[in-house]
Amino acid sequence: MILVLHLMLVFISCNSREAGQINSEKDVLQPFLPQKMKKFPNVRDFALSPGGKEIYFTVDSYKKDFSFIATMTLVGEEWSLPRIADFSGQYKELEPAFSPDGLQLYYASKRPITDSDSTEKTDYDIWYVKRNEIRSNWSKPINIGFPINTEGNEFYPSIALSGNLYFTAERHDSKGREDIYLSTKENNKYSEPVSLDTAINTQYFEFNAYVSPDESLIVFSSYGREDGMGGGDLYYSIKDENNQWNASRNAGTNINSPQLDYCPFVDYTNGKLFFSSERNTINYNGIVAKSINEILLKMNQYGNGMCRIYSINLAETDIPFDLTRND
Repeated sequence: MILVLHLMLVFISCNSREAGQINSEKDVLQPFLPQKMKKFPNVRDFALSPGGKEIYFTVDSYKKDFSFIATMTLVGEEWSLPRIADFSGQYKELEPAFSPDGLQLYYASKRPITDSDSTEKTDYDIWYVKRNEIRSNWSKPINIGFPINTEGNEFYPSIALSGNLYFTAERHDSKGREDIYLSTKENNKYSEPVSLDTAINTQYFEFNAYVSPDESLIVFSSYGREDGMGGGDLYYSIKDENNQWNASRNAGTNINSPQLDYCPFVDYTNGKLFFSSERNTINYNGIVAKSINEILLKMNQYGNGMCRIYSINLAETDIPFDLTRND
């Protein structure tokens, strides 16, 4: 799974938010809770609950050979310290996504299929946990099963109001190395997944799609296209009057960088696009430092090539969001 923004970031301190970096020219890009996130080697993926009081995200090890899902809750006006999600921490897991009602949380995992087996799988499956009410505890993890999961990798679920499931997969019928697939839900059963058409999928890599609850908008990552800026960019498409996807377009320089930009999530309530980026914008040329702390302060800035979560106001993007909606 290819997991890129070309914006200069500077270190700032604000009373209204935690210290971080923003775009020095346009002030459009914001790091997500940098003081809480800087303790982790790499953080990626962003899932905000429909009620806006829970966040789930992925923590990767330095070498990205292990990952787990972490969570935070909103207490008053402050986010709690991150903790390991109740269902995670033992096997490689990533890419959480809420159902529109907030009662299911889907994610990708290498956990074994049965409790009696302790051997981690070699491929990712899509799993989910569920709860009866928003304040209830999550159930034990449930494998979503056939026809979604196969012997290959399935990643990055996105669940629509209809119950339809969009996800990334490596399959024999893909148009490229990785495709974005749709499995429709009818009579409480998932259909055989279908690769989205060539407006979305190409001969290259398409992955990690956020699909709006009404399925009118898709924001995803792609790597290898001629208009790409480097290691993988965010692209978008909207449906036309015939319910067909328009040709996808690059999301632009306010978002994409020469490095990997991926894992989009749209928060319509607060008018923000969240995404992950491995952007590297630190310039060490001509640096003169008299202490180790000075060097470490520079090295540990956002934009140091480690994966971090950023946000941007929807109105500041090239994506034609419908800002009147409130999902």
